[in-house]
Amino acid sequence: MVPANTILIADDFAAFRRLISSKLKENGFQTVAEASDGLEAVAQAATLQPDIVLLDIGMPNLDGIKAAAQIRTVAAKSKILFLSQFTDPAIVHSALSGGAMGYVYKSEIHRELLPAIEAALAGKTFVSAVLSRT
Repeated sequence: MVPANTILIADDFAAFRRLISSKLKENGFQTVAEASDGLEAVAQAATLQPDIVLLDIGMPNLDGIKAAAQIRTVAAKSKILFLSQFTDPAIVHSALSGGAMGYVYKSEIHRELLPAIEAALAGKTFVSAVLSRT
């Protein structure tokens, strides 16, 4: 796998951002920025034009699904992957129908984050196995 050059992590929980950043760095990725809410994620994406945006859905100021729509406009080449605790099929569908390349259930990140990033970089969609059964 060839790591993406730049990754933006957007989640309102700082400890989770640090966990993801550490996991990515251990696997050769460069984490460029972190955002704690949807508005900050859109601004960071516009400035940095990251290869990958890892986006939570439940964030303050602008939820992840709305932020993704704006990111698609300001950073059209960025691949969006949702990392979320939501398992409702309607939410998963809404997230993916907005142009995201994948949806990883947060409880599965240790096993599925890297395969999801690989899939997104290859232009393929990835959905956590536990969610594909719902």
